[in-house]
Amino acid sequence: MTAVALQRKNMVESQVRPSDVTDRRIIRAMQNLPRENFVPASQASVAYGDLDVPLTTVKAGQAARSLMPARVFAKLVQLANIENTDTVLIVGSGMGYSTAVVASLAKHVTALECDPNLSAAAKAACGNLGLTNVSFADGPLPGGAPKATPYDVILVEGAIDIEPASLLQQLAPGGRLAAISGLGTAGKATLWTRHSSGTSFVQAFDASAGALPGFTRVAAFTF
Repeated sequence: MTAVALQRKNMVESQVRPSDVTDRRIIRAMQNLPRENFVPASQASVAYGDLDVPLTTVKAGQAARSLMPARVFAKLVQLANIENTDTVLIVGSGMGYSTAVVASLAKHVTALECDPNLSAAAKAACGNLGLTNVSFADGPLPGGAPKATPYDVILVEGAIDIEPASLLQQLAPGGRLAAISGLGTAGKATLWTRHSSGTSFVQAFDASAGALPGFTRVAAFTF
């Protein structure tokens, strides 16, 4: 077993399985995928660490983007309960790790990204794996990817601080949207479900993730 393969196994055994992730499909995908190929080369050495792995640097007025810790991501995917007949939208797909994992679970995955550099890296990484059930969309994250609607599942790869109203409208009846709702230590993994009469939600577990562009509240001006 190579050093990287051992790191991958240790990630699954020490981070994913102990976090009550029991879906063998998710475990298998994360055991097999080269996570180091979905982060910048400068971050490859920490790709399997139990931390948010930086994907970008801080930009003016915008926090850096990051790859979720494996345990948080795996629990969020399990919460979404993705079936092999589902069409899935991933919002904030970064360099494509979530896209590749979910592609092994779903019928088709649309990966939405607003950063063209991240999107290009995701297309290259997924292309190198020969994934045939993945398509890519570029644009602001809160607006989703309406051309391919409706989706059975929408997975938001990051934290949001506002209700994802436009995304919820892109769900099929019975569709689910999974995201980390709330920033920092206030974050909760939340699952929204669309019904004929509207939507409902449940909060499943405490979690934190990097904030996604367009999903933070605008601070009110006060005297």
